[in-house]
Amino acid sequence: MIIDLHTHTFLSDGELVPSELIRRCYVNKYKVLAITDHADAGNIKTLLKELIPAIEMASKYYDIKIIPGVEITHVHPKGIKDCVNLARDNGAKIVVVHGETPVENVFPGTNEAALKSGCDILAHPGQISEALGYLAAENDVKLELSYRKGNCLYNGHVLNISRKTGAQVVVNSDAHSPSDIYTEKIYADVAYGAGMTEEEFKKVLVKNMEWVDTILN
Repeated sequence: MIIDLHTHTFLSDGELVPSELIRRCYVNKYKVLAITDHADAGNIKTLLKELIPAIEMASKYYDIKIIPGVEITHVHPKGIKDCVNLARDNGAKIVVVHGETPVENVFPGTNEAALKSGCDILAHPGQISEALGYLAAENDVKLELSYRKGNCLYNGHVLNISRKTGAQVVVNSDAHSPSDIYTEKIYADVAYGAGMTEEEFKKVLVKNMEWVDTILN
């Protein structure tokens, strides 16, 4: 079972139109797909206005849960909460914030601001501290284990923080191209490569599917 809550289309910097991304994920036996293109205050409304009809049409024909969302990206920490609220107001059912990855120059303080913003997922949070792990658990923000090159380097650290603090994790592709789309084996390998046990992985899948069902109902 694949639950991928962080992907991109050509509405930002991905390579595929939403319909092709959905089709390719369906063929790879995805159960849940969130499309979360890069967004800030300038494009949130337009992005969701274009994305939601594509998802609504595809949902008629595919047995896959498809969720409209955004990834708030490189926004100043003081503006993140406003962007999260704007995304919610315009139909985003999942809001991801682009975390302080070790391979990009995101504003310092982004992780903390995201965890206080009301977002759902902190993407590739890098060297997140234990204190912020507790904040994630308190505010029910999921910490991402990422497939993406570079951003995956701290997956083991993120998992350890999750174990210590009780923060929930999600396993996401951060897909931008067809080569980033998971198979079931790759999906599991990201979790196991971070150090997750098979039993932990099964529990994560159950919890995340339950969460998805609450979003969509």
